[in-house]
Amino acid sequence: MPAFSQDINELKLKDFRPVSIYKVPVSNIQKAKFPITDFHSHDYPLDRAGLDAWVRTMDEVGIAKSIILSYSIGTAFDSVIEKYSPYKDRFEVWCGFDFRDCDKPGWEEKAVKELVRCYQKGARGVGELGDKGLGEFYSKPSSGFGLHIDDPKMKALIRKCGELHMPISIHVAEDAWMYEPANEKNDGLMNAGTWKVDMSKPGILNHDQLVKTLENAVRDNPNTTFIACHLANTCSDLSVIAGMFDKYPNLYADIAARYGELAPIPKYVHAFMEKYAGRIVYGTDMGTNKAMYRTTFRILESDDEHFYDHDLFSYHWALYGLGLSPATLRKIYQDNGKKILMYAK
Repeated sequence: MPAFSQDINELKLKDFRPVSIYKVPVSNIQKAKFPITDFHSHDYPLDRAGLDAWVRTMDEVGIAKSIILSYSIGTAFDSVIEKYSPYKDRFEVWCGFDFRDCDKPGWEEKAVKELVRCYQKGARGVGELGDKGLGEFYSKPSSGFGLHIDDPKMKALIRKCGELHMPISIHVAEDAWMYEPANEKNDGLMNAGTWKVDMSKPGILNHDQLVKTLENAVRDNPNTTFIACHLANTCSDLSVIAGMFDKYPNLYADIAARYGELAPIPKYVHAFMEKYAGRIVYGTDMGTNKAMYRTTFRILESDDEHFYDHDLFSYHWALYGLGLSPATLRKIYQDNGKKILMYAK
């Protein structure tokens, strides 16, 4: 009788940590192929020492600049600007929208005034806005629940962003797995259970409705640049964001924190990224760890097969390198970012 170290009938899925048994080539990419602008970072360092350490990591792995999506306005935004001022060439801080008193008359005028103030203080973009069904809530110090990006009350802010050449980084919805029952049929079960969207809340918009609010705003504001965070959470059906790319030249998308969703289908994603290379920007949204950056490079640059990164991704899918061409990598890593940031001067 064979001996087992563990009764598989007692093994919990959350404890399943497969290790690839395949003897296949393994890439060890220490530094990105081209200097990178990371379009999706946040205010991670707690102090100057943490900031200095992050810059050293960026130097080591090849991140030329990180965009700090602060969500903030007012004194909170000013303090973030001050924190990163020692490295003005390495970081760009983007502000939020001022949703204070958004349910009262005259709010739009006050919100536009604060947007202009943040621009004068150094903001060159807005983000990360975020709507998971009940309205904009990624904002400090006050959320904009009840307001979706295509709400007529948002028009003045979006128009002013276009006038100031401030791109809007916006997160809508979550990936499709988070709307499916968290059961034995859910392909992304572990993340689906953690990030499940509660659709029982009154007035909540579903996945497709939220993506549609983004499309409406992009369509109705052609002079404003939008960056859809996480590929607009359409990883299970990239034809959706592809269709939007085809229709709207003012739309870009970042791939932040969606490497685990993309790497299991490398052939399809390779073709998608090669076709839309001019509309995609690099992003992380996963902290400042060197190993994290290098895993993203391995996924984007290599042809590696059947590997795992349980520290970064909660799924139980094997990952595969996308093997993107140098021309596509250059666009995603730096060229598209230069174009966007050139407009934001």
